[in-house]
Amino acid sequence: MTSKTQVSEGAMVEYVTAMIGGQLFGLPISRVQDVFMPERVTRVPLSSREIAGVLNLRGRIVTVVDMRARLGLPRAEDGKVPMAVGVDLRGESYGLLIDQIGEVLRLPEDGKEENPVNLDPRMAKLAGGVHRLDGQLMVVLDVDRVLELAPEMMAA
Repeated sequence: MTSKTQVSEGAMVEYVTAMIGGQLFGLPISRVQDVFMPERVTRVPLSSREIAGVLNLRGRIVTVVDMRARLGLPRAEDGKVPMAVGVDLRGESYGLLIDQIGEVLRLPEDGKEENPVNLDPRMAKLAGGVHRLDGQLMVVLDVDRVLELAPEMMAA
């Protein structure tokens, strides 16, 4: 890697961080609509286990995607109430069910690396790269990839 010269204001990207199954994930803040506590999620008959259901959020119907199921992880056994991150794709609203919301991190754009070869394949297919933080790897979620199977999941 070449040595970085100090730039007055290098390109920075802000991420909303979230914990899912003990792994730190980052969602580009530009894709995040809101963060909420999902209440009264209605199960959709015949939908895949990755679709937790739908809910009404301030007059919008939101499809709730269980990120643990999407990543092939077991259900949380800690009894904590999950949170949801609201995102949009082509005019449709989705809520990504996560274990815990974190802080907003402002990181240099050039600090993002390609997915490492040893990244769990379930995460790699949804990741748009990684940032190495102090002793921790933050996987950048590619919202389009996370949701690209949603129409198929609904039909399954």
